[in-house]
Amino acid sequence: MSCENICPSVCPPVSPIICEPIIIVKDHFVPQIVPVIHPIKVVDKVHCVPVQHHVWTYSRENEEVGGVTVSGKSSKKRSARVSRARHKK
Repeated sequence: MSCENICPSVCPPVSPIICEPIIIVKDHFVPQIVPVIHPIKVVDKVHCVPVQHHVWTYSRENEEVGGVTVSGKSSKKRSARVSRARHKK
């Protein structure tokens, strides 16, 4: 029951009381895409590694024995190839 219904002449009208507003904050989070760049630099290095390569040579000489000349040829032997094993990682 309100005073207006029971005794309208007894209760004078009053001004309303206005309170400070109650503030309710509702946070909303929205994902924002941020590019992250990871640069990769590939460097190719060439390393010189000494490897033995064997070469054999021989020669012949003409030699005079008792006034007679012995003929001969001079030649060069082919070089031998040396193989090296490769290791797989």
